[in-house]
Amino acid sequence: MIRRRRRQLREEGGERPLVVATYNIHTCVGVDRRYDPDRTAAVLLELGADIIGLQEVDARHRLNRHLNQWDYFAEATGLHAVAGANVSDHRGRFGNALLTRFPVRLVQHIDLSVGAYEPRGAIEAEVLADGRKLRVVVTHLGLHAGERRLQIGRLLDALAQSPSEAEAMVIMGDLNEWRGRRGGIPALDRRLGRAPAPRTFPSWLPVLPLDRIYAGGAASLRAVAVHRSPLARLASDHLPLRAAVDWGDASLR
Repeated sequence: MIRRRRRQLREEGGERPLVVATYNIHTCVGVDRRYDPDRTAAVLLELGADIIGLQEVDARHRLNRHLNQWDYFAEATGLHAVAGANVSDHRGRFGNALLTRFPVRLVQHIDLSVGAYEPRGAIEAEVLADGRKLRVVVTHLGLHAGERRLQIGRLLDALAQSPSEAEAMVIMGDLNEWRGRRGGIPALDRRLGRAPAPRTFPSWLPVLPLDRIYAGGAASLRAVAVHRSPLARLASDHLPLRAAVDWGDASLR
């Protein structure tokens, strides 16, 4: 299935807008409690995205399995993979990933851990999207309101202090914010403009808008939509969120 879909994407080619997506893959454990990286990879290929942000990517040793999911998804999708481990210990690594078909120029990791809560972070990368510099941020925020507010403030401060020649920026991830426009979301809205908030969780009956995509600078979003394929509803407890990106008065090509 994976090879067939990769071949189909190559054959389609043609002019189309740049497509980005964010997806919490739940360590490749589906709602049927089955561990199935092949199924997760098939969903990624369904998205047909040029840039994908992943959360809950796992490369830890377990009794019944061990797979470096960063390497696996790079191989399965044919995309470059950038790892952003928030946890790194004797068992291995766990965290975020950036997958992209574009060359990656610069990468830095932003620590968003707060106190005794689960370690969190963000990947900040500059990609050369068909000759234009695009700043991409992938993150996964915490489960507590005060934690998320601090994390968003720290993320925006880090981005402001880190110079970039990119004309545009995309921030995406599982923001874990189910309270609408409260919490840390207003700070992102003020910085980048309000982002659509379609419901992505839980995958079998989505009622909470946990996953978001923001665009700023010369970029804007259109066609923001939840990917609701039968496979996506099964492969994780989140549904992927997908969007097309416009660059100024023309689509990124």
